[in-house]
Amino acid sequence: MDFNLDKLLNFPNATVESCSIIDEVSYFQIRWLNEKIECPICGKNTTKLHQEHKSLIRDLSVFGREVYLKISHRRFYCTSCQHYVSEQLDFIDWRRRQTRRYQEYIYERVKVTNVLQVSREENLTLISGSKYL
Repeated sequence: MDFNLDKLLNFPNATVESCSIIDEVSYFQIRWLNEKIECPICGKNTTKLHQEHKSLIRDLSVFGREVYLKISHRRFYCTSCQHYVSEQLDFIDWRRRQTRRYQEYIYERVKVTNVLQVSREENLTLISGSKYL
């Protein structure tokens, strides 16, 4: 899409395919530029895409708007060792719904204020029964 948006997000091997704003929330559709991954089991490259599923990932807010990334988690089949391997993304912890930089931002905010205040300001849901309530 726009080279400047790619630089703003700063994700390797990714480009912003589209951007939309719905109810004051920004959504960025991310497309991966690499068509292969290195198999973590045998070390060979594989291009055989087995499956992908879409995820909505929270990222740092920009210009006073919440930001969500629409990304594809891809799973490949390695023909060399015959294993299915998931693509590892450096900016997201496995099975999380937010970027690492957003997690760090929330952590730093909670250190100087409190969980309830940050939760309200960031539109986050607290788990009932939490020891922080």
